[in-house]
Amino acid sequence: MGSSPKETPWPSPASLVVPLSFDHLRVVLVRPRNPLNIGAAARAMSNFGFLHLRLVNPWAPSFEGARSAVGAAELLQQAEVYSTVAEAVGDCQLVVGTTAVGERGLEQPLQTVAQAAPRIRRALGRGPVALLFGSEKSGLTKQDLDHCHVIAKIPTRDAHISMNLGQAVAICLYELARTGARKAVTGKAKPATAEELERITNVLFDALQVSGHVPERSEAMMLEKMRRLVRRLQANEKDATALLGMLRKILWKLKHPAKII
Repeated sequence: MGSSPKETPWPSPASLVVPLSFDHLRVVLVRPRNPLNIGAAARAMSNFGFLHLRLVNPWAPSFEGARSAVGAAELLQQAEVYSTVAEAVGDCQLVVGTTAVGERGLEQPLQTVAQAAPRIRRALGRGPVALLFGSEKSGLTKQDLDHCHVIAKIPTRDAHISMNLGQAVAICLYELARTGARKAVTGKAKPATAEELERITNVLFDALQVSGHVPERSEAMMLEKMRRLVRRLQANEKDATALLGMLRKILWKLKHPAKII
């Protein structure tokens, strides 16, 4: 019997030179559980030149098992692990969630991956963008999606809407890569990051609480509503800084009414 052909090793992420806009993408796997899926997602990233993987609360044994994935071991070794979605997308100017939709109601714009791709590519020319994928069992929760500016879906037949995690990552990345990289955009105000928008959300929510606008039983629902509202503003960095300063001043005045002149 002849010996089986050896697999040609893939270049390591450290040795690759990728377009700047590709380097801005953060692929975020939220609560992944299957090491084969994590490995497949990482290999798809290496295939298309997207090298930054982030994981939110991965099941520890699955993550450790995935680190030996053929062709993507170094990418996985460099993957960053976060405890919350907010932390994982904090530095990103655009956050895109993926979903099979099903029966859930969505508050954000829903587009196919092909429809969302031009906006994502434009954003990649300006700075970091997060592309979120949910767990194999339940996908992204409504709370996860509240951190997203837009939601994308892969067109599938209604009788079988869910896809394997690794395959879904590969399809989305192919759609982003197939028309090539975008040149970096200069001279324009950068969009506010997710972390800056989260600060605005929290200060606005605190101000509404102090003013008595938030019923105690509706706090969680109101916070989700504020988070989606703030992201719809599409504020740039300067606007976000100005708005945050205004809201902090309003909050201070609400907390110290005796000092209002």
